[in-house]
Amino acid sequence: MPTPRSARPTAISRYRLLALLALLLALPVLAAACAEDEALVDEAEADAAEDAGAAAEDTETGSAGELTIGLFNWAENVAVSNMWALLLEGQGYDVELELLDKTPNFAGVAGGELDVSLELWLPTTDAHLVDEFEDDIVVDGPWYEGTSLGVAVPTYVEAETMTDLVDDPAFAEVGQIVGIDAGASLTGLIDDALEVYGLDDVEQVESSEPAMLTELDVSYGNEEPVAVAMWDPHWAWSAWDIRYLEDPENVFGDPEEIFFFHRVGFDEDFPEVLGWLQNWFMTGDELSGLMAEIEGTGDPVEGAETWIAEHRDLVEEWID
Repeated sequence: MPTPRSARPTAISRYRLLALLALLLALPVLAAACAEDEALVDEAEADAAEDAGAAAEDTETGSAGELTIGLFNWAENVAVSNMWALLLEGQGYDVELELLDKTPNFAGVAGGELDVSLELWLPTTDAHLVDEFEDDIVVDGPWYEGTSLGVAVPTYVEAETMTDLVDDPAFAEVGQIVGIDAGASLTGLIDDALEVYGLDDVEQVESSEPAMLTELDVSYGNEEPVAVAMWDPHWAWSAWDIRYLEDPENVFGDPEEIFFFHRVGFDEDFPEVLGWLQNWFMTGDELSGLMAEIEGTGDPVEGAETWIAEHRDLVEEWID
């Protein structure tokens, strides 16, 4: 007897059975995939929450970004670097000062380890460093005009010019100029001056700014002959009665301007800070007053804080 048509398996029903069986076999794989997707979603949500939390924390703490200022141990550089660190911290930035010699400052900015350094003398003193790093730094400013540098002596020293050094009997016994750091541009210029003026019997003794000032102070107190590397702006001019030895060959160059320089990309990362630095300008009285305040307190942060408080209108013009 033929099987009723309704009870006979057809091709369609067999296909449905096979599809159902395949679905049952795939369920564990699908479940694992869904679990993995859920884990990825959870991880993404956690990352987003962490980022949001960090942003919220920055907002709460007032952090506007982190930047590093290259610092070298000259009185005016210490003064303005600490001043700007305080001003930027007051605007919510986290600022680190990194103490380096002058050439490593240029290398640090060029390599991106430093964001900005605040002192560069042009057109003479630091021209060789600008030439060396010109492709990787941006020079901006100036923020000061009318610098000078050379060899300074107390006014009681008879020598008037560089060539007079060997003719001053008292100084001839000393036979040296007390210099500063070996890598400083002024150090190289003094070596050049000794050669130009034929001072074969005079030696430049490289040291540091603090050591040079100590030697000047001790010699001055004893009214002993002394010649030192010196520059202006510097608080030493108000502390001791000193003068430059004349430089008829102009080895030390004409009055210069002081600029700041920053790494490539600083303008994109810190446009607000760059704008403030471009607004910055100081007169001789303002800069010497800042340095004198720091020298008087013996603390660059305390001295800079006091000076900023007394010149609030001026700094608000910069940070506009």
